[in-house]
Amino acid sequence: MKKTPRIFTPMRSFKDMIPALAARGEKNAFRFPTGKTFGALTYAEFSHKAHALAAGICALGLAGKRVAVIGETSPEWVATYLAVTAAGGVIIPMDKELAIGEIEGLLESVDAEAIVYSASFNQKMAAVMERHPTLRIFAPMEPQEDCATEKVVPFAEILKMGEKSLENGYQLPDRDPESLAVMLFTSGTTGSSKCVMLCEKNICACVNAACNTVNFNENDVTVSVLPLHHTYELAIMLASLCYGISIGINDTLRHLMRNFAEFKPTGLILVPLFVNTMYKKIWDEARKKGKDKLLRNMIKISNGMRKVGIDLRRKLFSSVLAAFGGRLEKIICGGAPLNPEMVKNFEAFGVQICEGYGITECSPLISVAPYYAPKAGSVGPAVPCCESRIAKTGNVNDKGFEEGEIQVKGENVMLGYYNNPEENAKAFTEDGWYRTGDVGYMDAEGYIYITGRLKSVIVLENGKNVFPEEIEEYLEKIEEIAESVVVGRKDTDGETVLLTAVVYPNRDLFPEGTDSDTVYKVIYGKLTELNKKLPSFKKIKGLELRDTEFEKTTSRKIKRHLVK
Repeated sequence: MKKTPRIFTPMRSFKDMIPALAARGEKNAFRFPTGKTFGALTYAEFSHKAHALAAGICALGLAGKRVAVIGETSPEWVATYLAVTAAGGVIIPMDKELAIGEIEGLLESVDAEAIVYSASFNQKMAAVMERHPTLRIFAPMEPQEDCATEKVVPFAEILKMGEKSLENGYQLPDRDPESLAVMLFTSGTTGSSKCVMLCEKNICACVNAACNTVNFNENDVTVSVLPLHHTYELAIMLASLCYGISIGINDTLRHLMRNFAEFKPTGLILVPLFVNTMYKKIWDEARKKGKDKLLRNMIKISNGMRKVGIDLRRKLFSSVLAAFGGRLEKIICGGAPLNPEMVKNFEAFGVQICEGYGITECSPLISVAPYYAPKAGSVGPAVPCCESRIAKTGNVNDKGFEEGEIQVKGENVMLGYYNNPEENAKAFTEDGWYRTGDVGYMDAEGYIYITGRLKSVIVLENGKNVFPEEIEEYLEKIEEIAESVVVGRKDTDGETVLLTAVVYPNRDLFPEGTDSDTVYKVIYGKLTELNKKLPSFKKIKGLELRDTEFEKTTSRKIKRHLVK
């Protein structure tokens, strides 16, 4: 694939972004389910809503204040994010899956003064407003009828106040691009949540880097699938608006396939769990119809034809692509490594997958595989707004590259953790580079390859370090395994560490009523075959089956620290 010009409206500031969106006019910015039908909001309408909301926030006395937002993805959620920041304030996106007590505690810890929330939080917030020590304004997007209290100012009322302010000549204020603008709580896959502080410069650098490096354009249609409080989805949402893309909003995972059929996306931004699920669904459907062998043969034929310049993928695999709306061409995936064979087969179907790498503390984008020059297994070189390096360890891998912690420096790197000097000291090297906690290596062209997490490393009794993520990549290739986590278990001697695969089986591949012993034997047999290909210190010695899926964050990462 050739490199093509990236055409988008750069994000210079929150203040400038709102009128820039209005220039897109009557083109749909968002489409979204409204019961059994679908609604839409144009770029001009969305821009006006965000502008009026910013003016209303100022009229309420919240300009420059800390305002939280929580709820399902919606145009109102995105408008709140832009309005608060454009009005000079600090936005605090919250995870809607957290327990209400945890939400209260986190908001108190950052002195939040107001919260905007969707209808699903109406009942919960009714109790919170009676006791919360810092929240003084509650703004429901769809208020209940019996919410008459001075603390409740409905979203629609803020918009009305803003409309009056606009009529009176309200102007968005300037702000210091390096002042605090966004507070994000990390998802806590390792059991600890910290508050990351980002500034406008961080966000703009990340969004523009994304637009500069991914293969999207104004004619694309995407579907927002991941939770919007997550910085990955949030950055992509802003980048999509800078491109002028039409964004479909997925309401629930249960309706995902219906929404794909309605929105007919050309591109998706996902985490590995979704891509793996999509891939397994393709093969499960083929097996059910007795066409899995035919599908494999078609892939070989198609690949052979492409070598001589004949590309019939959209025609040959139209039934595969139909499940995702029929127009899907590209997927950006970040969060964990993908199986290279799966990436290759998606390419055979006509869908290019480019892997990216990021972390909340870097707004979050660090690198992405170039669409015009991807490398199998790599998350690409650092994006334009930052640079990366590998910490000196003296540990040279079998490919001849030094392997160590990935470290980052650039405009995308956070201001720091809020009220946490101890963690801030740990987060940066003496010469100012952010320590990601991820381990990997870089090739001669600067492409990054991630091999594991420092916190999850398993140290064997012989001193060898094993990164479980690397072995889990192999386990993903076993179709009878739906999900897995590799852990270190002590042997009966209490000293020897045995690598053990904790597995949630893919029960769909076993006849209904198959007992657990049979499932165990089948999967254990596959592990035995896998072990023949692994170095002795990476061989899996134990297998444990579980009856339920692993607990995950809302960005669909397994909470590894909860696997006991």
